[in-house]
Amino acid sequence: MTNALLTDWTGPFALPPFAEITDADFAPAFDAGLSVARAAVAAIAEDPAAPTFANTIEAMEGAEALLDRVSGVFYNLAGADSTPAREALQRDLAPKLSAFSSEIIMNAALFERVETLWRMRDTLGLTPEQARVLKLYRQMFVRAGAALAGPDRARMSAVKSQLAVLSTQFSQNVLADERGWFMPLEAADLEGLPDFVVAGAKAAAEERGQPGHVLTLNRSLIVPFLQFSPRRDLRARAYAAWVARGANGGETDNRGVATEILKLRQERAQLLGYPSFAAYKLEPEMAGTPDRVRELLMRVWAPAKARAEADAAILTRMMHEDGVNGDLEPWDWRYYSEKRRLAEHDLDEAALKPYLSLEAMLGAMFDCATRLFGLEFKPLDVVAYHPDVRVWEVTRNGQHVAVFLGDYFARASKRSGAWCSAFRSQKKLGGATAPVVVNVCNFAKGDPALLGWDDARTLFHEFGHALHQMLSDVTYQFISGTSVARDFVELPSQLYEHWLEVPEVLAKHARHVETGAPMPADLQARLLAASTYDQGFATVEYVASALVDLAFHAGAAPADPMAMQARVLDDLGMPQAITMRHATPHFAHIFSGDGYSAGYYSYMWSEVMDADAFAAFEEAGNPFDPATAARLEEFILSAGGSRPAEELYTAFRGRMPGVEALLKGRGLLDAA
Repeated sequence: MTNALLTDWTGPFALPPFAEITDADFAPAFDAGLSVARAAVAAIAEDPAAPTFANTIEAMEGAEALLDRVSGVFYNLAGADSTPAREALQRDLAPKLSAFSSEIIMNAALFERVETLWRMRDTLGLTPEQARVLKLYRQMFVRAGAALAGPDRARMSAVKSQLAVLSTQFSQNVLADERGWFMPLEAADLEGLPDFVVAGAKAAAEERGQPGHVLTLNRSLIVPFLQFSPRRDLRARAYAAWVARGANGGETDNRGVATEILKLRQERAQLLGYPSFAAYKLEPEMAGTPDRVRELLMRVWAPAKARAEADAAILTRMMHEDGVNGDLEPWDWRYYSEKRRLAEHDLDEAALKPYLSLEAMLGAMFDCATRLFGLEFKPLDVVAYHPDVRVWEVTRNGQHVAVFLGDYFARASKRSGAWCSAFRSQKKLGGATAPVVVNVCNFAKGDPALLGWDDARTLFHEFGHALHQMLSDVTYQFISGTSVARDFVELPSQLYEHWLEVPEVLAKHARHVETGAPMPADLQARLLAASTYDQGFATVEYVASALVDLAFHAGAAPADPMAMQARVLDDLGMPQAITMRHATPHFAHIFSGDGYSAGYYSYMWSEVMDADAFAAFEEAGNPFDPATAARLEEFILSAGGSRPAEELYTAFRGRMPGVEALLKGRGLLDAA
């Protein structure tokens, strides 16, 4: 039987033939991809010809083409539409792919060719992009242990293999806990819940084959439940399950997994001569050092905590007025904050949602991209990997730019959160390759689907990442799209959120789902006036998570991460009624892979820039100013990692910003 992953993809835009791919195809396809890649790497390393940029670096760029193609399909499906077979294969692949990576990095002949090119770099006549790619390739080899010798080389390979296995285990444990828990809701339990929450609970029950209504741990369902349910007992029960993900004992408990991951990361850093994993991880980032990260976070922590404590006092009084004695608890905050928002801003999430349908917000999202960058979006009638997934062709001036997939609804087979990924990345080497990009979210399914304000921001945020991928215009895949410093990668995504708040965008697209009437001017005004509402809470829960992440990685690995988490929060004076946004046992950002490890701060580092970057449009007097948009595309969105991040931002803005723009954007400047 033909393996669809190994044939030429001849459908529209060479999209993966999802309908023809079976779970049984993946293992042999990975075996084939690894075999082809190994042969290609061996040919490069053993080439008798003197190393050149073409026969070494460019050859390496194409060595893993088949493996990349198979991986692109598999890992996107494993995250967005998991099956037991895919989860089992993930566990099997983790050590295999880690071993393959180590083979490449530890190939002495291959590394020597790279080193030779590095020593000769000034005589090779390289373009600026090629010089950058050579530097990053060498950096990758050195930081992965290529210069190690003897037992240290073998130990580095073993450490990376163990980390790959443990990271996969961590992710699957969180998914298992999220998938396994639900709380049936009787008719009386639905009291006080808006229609959209009731509809979401009904849809969740149907997906799980349950009667009536159930609450799940999907953020788009549990957060509005905590906002609106007057039943404190149910809020407490739901909240306890939400924060206990990964810490329920048994096979899915992540506390021991996290301990081992931190221990191995510290060993990895020490093998490379770094005092801590944070020092190792931050060296190539914009921040550079743990001290610079801590300085930024603490500058924001003090005003955020002050605002949160003042807000807590108000919410506590409201709770006492309701006849509930005692302290404000984490399962109370969102409920009383929502009541306060309604009282102070006359802003009711339930009244707002009908103006924020998924269809309307997709229209707004695409319209902004059209006005800024001339992109057009045409629905494609093709089979995707799940019936919920929608597909668009992206064009500009009649020319194909990309294919964009949107996978927006929560389901048990999808891990929580929201993310952007690619089935295929942009490059020009070997012929122009247009990207295939996917946004994945976890909105509550409804007919029609209605978004909360935070959901709409998430939609825009992930599309900002997608634009970074789709507008990429580089030769080498190694630096394509979002292949940039971790604390720079969130700039395009967080910047794009700003267009959601542009009054003319809301006036045009925020229309009532039933009547088509535009959002009333007074409602829009109240919405925008409340844009910084509850930022004390939001900032405290985020910064606390970032500081715990930094503490985990900035010194010796903790023997008990939960005890260290408690110490960090105690030293900060964490408000009692707020918890970390991501507690250690389900902190997938930092434990499901190395991407955000010692790097969760990067959202805030990028926010310093995104607030300042949008100010460039404001200074131009037009949120869609063509000249500013052109600079944004040239220096940020199309450039990938072709130049250092600070250099790219300075080319766009003329300077680097200070933290004041961030504090102003969060409404915390007066609390600083």
